[in-house]
Amino acid sequence: MASTLPDPCPDTDGTGESTADAPPAEEQAAATRIEAHGIDHIPDSERRGRARELFSVWAAGGINYLSLVVGGALILMGLNLWQALAVLVVGNLFWILTGWLSVSGPAAGAPSEVITRALFGVIGNRVNNAIVGWVISVCYFALNLSAAAVAAFSLVAKVGIPVNTGVKAAVIVVIAALTLVISVYGHALIMKLYLPIALVLAAAFLVVAVVVVRHADFGYVPAHHLTGIDLWATVLAGVTLIASGPLSYTTSADFSRYLPRTTPKRAIVGWTALGGFLPGVLVSALGVLAATTVDMADPQAALEKILPGWFAPVFLLALVLGTIAINALTAYSAGLALQAVGLRIRRSVSVLFDGTAAVALTLYGLLVSNFLDTVNNVLQLTVILLGPSMAIYATDIVLRRNRYDGPALADESPGSPFWYRGGVNWAGALSLLAGAALSALCVDTLYFTGPISAALGHVDLALPVGMVVACACYTLTMRRSVALRNVTAP
Repeated sequence: MASTLPDPCPDTDGTGESTADAPPAEEQAAATRIEAHGIDHIPDSERRGRARELFSVWAAGGINYLSLVVGGALILMGLNLWQALAVLVVGNLFWILTGWLSVSGPAAGAPSEVITRALFGVIGNRVNNAIVGWVISVCYFALNLSAAAVAAFSLVAKVGIPVNTGVKAAVIVVIAALTLVISVYGHALIMKLYLPIALVLAAAFLVVAVVVVRHADFGYVPAHHLTGIDLWATVLAGVTLIASGPLSYTTSADFSRYLPRTTPKRAIVGWTALGGFLPGVLVSALGVLAATTVDMADPQAALEKILPGWFAPVFLLALVLGTIAINALTAYSAGLALQAVGLRIRRSVSVLFDGTAAVALTLYGLLVSNFLDTVNNVLQLTVILLGPSMAIYATDIVLRRNRYDGPALADESPGSPFWYRGGVNWAGALSLLAGAALSALCVDTLYFTGPISAALGHVDLALPVGMVVACACYTLTMRRSVALRNVTAP
């Protein structure tokens, strides 16, 4: 399958200098230095790499504990084996959108947090980054960190260390520190580390796969057979649950922006989407199969019962490593979002600020209250914003034909072509609000059920409705504006 996706064919950026690959010594040096760039424009002379390197970035982030959990959740929701597997495939197809957004990175030489100034305006984008880019990212960081901490607590207990409050706090801080080291050193280190991380995680989960397949009940039938409206409501809820993963990565240009601008779009889309799709389906499918034979309400404990005794510590380490990989990406993007909000601090400092906030949430949630459970439930509502936001971003790339002027996007002055009116692109802002409002009317969660969802028997149409409405509104309001404004790169 990999051979069907082309490598970037041009080796120069028009200046006569090679941009396909940096010399090995230069790559090594870049990986051992803290990344100098933040949300500023990446000049062509500093572009490097190939699109296929994006595969390991997204694959390493996708081979994790959360994928097992959501796979098992589909069975717990009442779906049978084949229904759950079909939902996995459909939900993970949203990785194609994540791949599509990533093509804007090389075009602009800027991260997603800056490119979205074209969508919402300089000031409007600060609000967007504060909520969608930073707050939601820090909450996800805290939830993933708590999952890794629980696995690490079990590992510590296996070596005979009492797991008291002090030890728990130390474990959380150590895991966060390892995560933030990767995020602080930044893009070059991520590109260098994530291939070996993906291979190690793949090897560990291969052992899990062999054990799970041997124990799986391929004739599994749920105790209560879902039919009619109940079945459709559950299927749509499952698709939304799975799709929330790729939808949360509206920041995929953060990791593609160093590629030469001549890198073929289909290669960027293909390697990004494939890197998210394959582990998203395969690892989650393990969760589905495991749920046919063990209780996946507590996946870690359930899987440890069927795994070989010698492998249990390796499995726990793999859970921690997978979470570090996904959280390093989250923290990296959250740091860029904090800069894009308007704070004049270095990217490395902003990443440390994100990590401190996430550690504080995790400590409070695990040691003081059930706050993280509350956050987890609230995050179910994020599809109301994430779906329309991704739809608008994807539509903007189409309308502009992926032509973005990176230096113009970096201009935050009132004279900027992306200042629009009062610093806000009302076409983007109102399209997002319209999509979110209609999505809210169709959502069905523990905390809130929209009137349309209630009238349809708790069928949750929030994801498709929000995305379609936002896309349609943005297309209608921006088509003429994009054609008239000289805001795209030649």
